Amino acid sequence: MQPAYYDDFKEIHNKYWSMLDEAVANRNSPFRIPVFICANQDEIDGRIVVLRKSDRDNNLLQFHTDYRSSKINIIKKNSNASLVFYDKEEKIQLRIKVKCIINNQNSISEESWEKTRHISRRCYLTDDPPGTISKDPTSGMISKLEDFNYTMEQSEEGYKNFTVIQCKIKSIEWLYLAAKGHRRAKFDFENNNESWLVP
Repeated sequence: MQPAYYDDFKEIHNKYWSMLDEAVANRNSPFRIPVFICANQDEIDGRIVVLRKSDRDNNLLQFHTDYRSSKINIIKKNSNASLVFYDKEEKIQLRIKVKCIINNQNSISEESWEKTRHISRRCYLTDDPPGTISKDPTSGMISKLEDFNYTMEQSEEGYKNFTVIQCKIKSIEWLYLAAKGHRRAKFDFENNNESWLVP
């Protein structure tokens, strides 16, 4: 028995948005931690990020990063990027092309920062930027930060580094792996077009 989304664009659309929405709320969802890939000329970089927002009405996905991260400079030069999601149980892959918007010390970052828990804020309190070379193994934090020995008020120092990356979706490629025959489709949000692809 094939799922409703096997041959139906609308059902596929509903399925992937429900999976993205669930990933924001469910820490155990495979879609919670996609691969984010950005590039500028010969500078190509990929890493795992944590999906923090899924906005179907505005075709938008969102994650957090440190403003001092190397990906910020790449995005400044080329705002086009890609997110790759895969759910082994569902046998569904999404390849999402996006245009990135950097939000630092503005109303969008402020709203997300206020919702950021005490335990997570320490990531933005390191003295040195992420990726800084160190002669010894390090978390980059002084010991009291490693022990969470700081107040919410003290954590406000990290706000200047806290950054929200909004990813405006340009297109989504859907792949569903099935014994009967795989299904692949493309949803072009910029041109409001849907098409089947050979898997």
